[in-house]
Formats: sequence, structure tokens, C-alpha cells
Amino acid sequence: MRTFTALEQKIHTTALEASKSDEKLTVNKVAALSGCSISKVTKFTQKAGFQNFKQYMGFVYGRDMPQKPVSGEVERLKLFLENFDCALADEFIALIRRHKKIVLFGYGPSLICVQYFEYKLRILTDNLVFAVPDETMVAKLLDETSLFVIFSTSGRFRSFKPIYDLAKEKGSETLLIVEEYNTSLLAEYDKIMFLTQSFQNENLRAYDKSRSVFFFFIEEIASRLLRE
Repeated sequence: MRTFTALEQKIHTTALEASKSDEKLTVNKVAALSGCSISKVTKFTQKAGFQNFKQYMGFVYGRDMPQKPVSGEVERLKLFLENFDCALADEFIALIRRHKKIVLFGYGPSLICVQYFEYKLRILTDNLVFAVPDETMVAKLLDETSLFVIFSTSGRFRSFKPIYDLAKEKGSETLLIVEEYNTSLLAEYDKIMFLTQSFQNENLRAYDKSRSVFFFFIEEIASRLLRE
């Protein structure tokens, strides 16, 4: 899960602003503008999923970045299972334990995933669990006892920022679970779980993309809760 400190968010915001007037930002300059050490900037870029500072700045400047080749669905799922970070499941269960109410949200086919997740969590936990189809119901349910979980394949179909900010205003802890490794979301959301480090075919429309990885993640959570 990518959770960024206030300093790390400041580094990113500083780099974005400075890039508008400086086409050749260096790690030394970003560190100086952010009021921190070079090592802090370097560690942030690695935590954000970039190989190095140069690759991070490519993202900041909006340059095209090489992506892993797209493969068939079976091969994609095979790679996901081989590289799945089990710590993500542990972290999610720890979040559940800290809250009385779980509010699950997603658009289109992602809503079907969270409805299935609702069914599983109601059976396996003592939490109040709700899979919610629209923002109005979300706003009514959220409070300081809530964990608000948003599912999205890429985070690109529609912005979750208004409802995300509303949840934070209501005192709810908020988490965005994204299948694809869309690091551009780091500029808007401070708590994200990326389930893969790859992308589905960019030619697919959002509602045509596979949700298989979501179901694998849900079943892993359910399996661990069942063992407990």
C-alpha cells in the first residue's frame, strides 16, 4: 500500500510546481526547494514505484514512459500470482480490524466486485459492511467509524476525488484499490493499494477490462479471515 507522509506529498507537489518553469530539474534542486535531503527525495521516488529520480521526472514532465508488454489474460494472471505481495492482504485485514463500518464503492463492473466482497465480509467479520452504488448513499453512510474502500481497474474512468475528499472530511479512513499500476493517481490520493505492476490493453474501454485480479484479492482476504 502506498501511503505518503506530509513531507513526501510536499516533495511531489514541489516537483510538479517547479517543473512548470524549469525543464531540467535535478534531485539537488527538488531537495532544496522541498527543504529536505537528497536521500529523502530519492527514497520517495522509489517508494512511489519509480526505478530512479530520472524516471520519476519523466512522469512529472508528462513524457512517455516504457510499459511492460501486454500479454494474454491467462499469462497476465499468472504473472500477478507469481508477484503478488501478500503483505497487501495483511494490511487490508488490519484496516478492517480498526473500523466498525466498511463502505465499499466502485463504478460499473467494479460495483459487482464490491457487492461480492460485501457478501464475503458480512459472513466472515463482525463489521457493518455496505456495497454502495452511488455517491449519495456513500455520503449518508460515512462517519468517523468508517473505512471507505474504492475499487477501480485504472482510476481513469471517472475521478473519485470529490467523494474521496468528502470521506476525509467526515473522518473516514479512505483507501483506493487499483489493479493497474497507474502512478499518476499518486498526485491526488494519499492511500493507494496497487494490486499489480502492469497494465491491461489500453485499447479496452474501462467497463470491458478484466476484474479477475479483484476477485483473486477478495478470495485471498476471505481465505485469511476464514483461517482466523
